[in-house]
Amino acid sequence: MRRFRDTATIEIPLPASRALPLFTARGERAWVPGWKPRFPAGEPDDEDEGTVWVTEAHGRTTYWVVATRDARGVAYARVTPELFAGIVEVRQRRADARSTQLEITYDLTALTDAGAAELDSFAAGYHEEIRGWRAAIEATIA
Repeated sequence: MRRFRDTATIEIPLPASRALPLFTARGERAWVPGWKPRFPAGEPDDEDEGTVWVTEAHGRTTYWVVATRDARGVAYARVTPELFAGIVEVRQRRADARSTQLEITYDLTALTDAGAAELDSFAAGYHEEIRGWRAAIEATIA
């Protein structure tokens, strides 16, 4: 696979004002084991458009940029050199005082044959991975 694009929907048992911040570079620290974003320009007070951070995981570096952000969600451009590049978007579909339904869209393009092989694996487990996010978040808010 050279390009993967898919959307998964999850329900987070929090109002949008608490759910959406969990999907920022700093917010994911609360529920993603080992998530340690590094901000080359210094850690910002707020992650507005243009904010850049870097992550290290599984022996590789990924560069992230806030591409767009509004009250209902955010889109990140991301590049993992020699593997893939694309956009990750988190968008609120519905929210009330007790829960928020989110759409998580990944649109990634393989940059190499190795990236294409990893993209195949990622695609095969995509919906299961996103469902796991809900469990990880619930474990941290329990």
